[in-house]
Amino acid sequence: MYLYEADKGLSSTPATITIASPAVVTSNMIVAEYSAIELETSGALPTGLETGTIYYVRNYNSLLKTFNLSATPTGALINTSGTQSGTQYISARAINLASQYGASDVPTVQNYIFVSDIYRFVFAFGCNDYGSTTQDPLLMRWSDQEDATMWTPSVTNQAGSLRLSHGSAIITALQTRQEIVVWTDTSLYSIQYLGPPYVWNAQLMGDNTSIVGQNATALASGVVYWMGVDKFYAYSGRVETLPCTLRNHVFNNINYEQADQIVSGTNEGYHEVWWFYPTADSLTNNAYVVYNYLEKVWHYGSIQRTAWLDSSLRSYPLGVGNNYVYNQEYGTDADGVAMESYITSSDFDITDGEQFMLVRRIIPDLSFQGSSAASPTAYVTVKPRNFPGANYTTEVNKNIIETASVPVEQYTNQVFIRARARQIGFKVGSVDLGVQWQLGSPRLDGRPDGKR
Repeated sequence: MYLYEADKGLSSTPATITIASPAVVTSNMIVAEYSAIELETSGALPTGLETGTIYYVRNYNSLLKTFNLSATPTGALINTSGTQSGTQYISARAINLASQYGASDVPTVQNYIFVSDIYRFVFAFGCNDYGSTTQDPLLMRWSDQEDATMWTPSVTNQAGSLRLSHGSAIITALQTRQEIVVWTDTSLYSIQYLGPPYVWNAQLMGDNTSIVGQNATALASGVVYWMGVDKFYAYSGRVETLPCTLRNHVFNNINYEQADQIVSGTNEGYHEVWWFYPTADSLTNNAYVVYNYLEKVWHYGSIQRTAWLDSSLRSYPLGVGNNYVYNQEYGTDADGVAMESYITSSDFDITDGEQFMLVRRIIPDLSFQGSSAASPTAYVTVKPRNFPGANYTTEVNKNIIETASVPVEQYTNQVFIRARARQIGFKVGSVDLGVQWQLGSPRLDGRPDGKR
């Protein structure tokens, strides 16, 4: 477990080091007495100092911005000799937490760490116990309140631990409104703050559940969503299985050997939860499935994303993939090249396909707000077929029917077509530059048209 102090800056700070007994370091970095630091160099450090070693600030002078170094918080001051070259730097980033002054019983191994920003505790899940170096996959420990270095329980602090009873390992955790939700491989726990002397309490909320990976969870509108090994779940005070029309499509085509790469995120602007996952023939995330929790509908597609961030501090979500950081949902084109955007419905029928359906008219209900094109245009394609296993085609004969496609413009109220089949689906999309469209509630004028 490492500590990063944001107030020390994003990069290492230049320093000068004297060849003296003891050595004197001068730097503009503001540090406190006994702060743990590391040294870096573009050349060579003086004899007596090494890179990658923890040193402690001693005798800090805030006016001169000078200090000495020691190998332990209260040890002898370090002397330097020989020569040095290049530029010397001080780094106070990524310092082992156990090396901090006053640190006590800091976990040395854990599956997952977490900070409760509401109550100001640091949590370690699946960690080693006090006085042991052996990892316990079901043990959770927490530091003293507002002190990430103190992990030894006593009557004067709030450090402590709990061992969960269901499952074989803690997988991940997520902070919600008034609780921390913790997943094991087979169950879901609610961790709530009680205050001294018990501090935190664990309550089993769901058993015989699953979770596919450490980053497969998301919080949207006060509800926790996650991907299991073979289904999707939601938690809003109780655990529920989400009805999913794409369950077979997703879970029959996942590379479970790469399941730890699966990542989830939200797109709050459109009331969506996304999961990015690797298909069975891929070693990295190359597909997604989306749940719209407002309309309770699912959709899917192909895209390479390995990380996702949706924040109210930003206008658009951030996605990472293909060695790029993407500003998601922004713009309509890709560097001047039109991007095809489309959505395809599932097939629908009349009386379970017993009767043929004749579709004569479509009211598309399309909005082109946000388009930069002078005359934005989309297309609506009707996709009929006679049998569930038949492919869509443009060939016309006894069993195969023509696919009808018509353009839709900004002021198109209705379009007239003629499509007849047992099952009909439709597709809406655009392939033009500068087109941004949004689909409302399209309507099809259809009627029964006999049996065959």
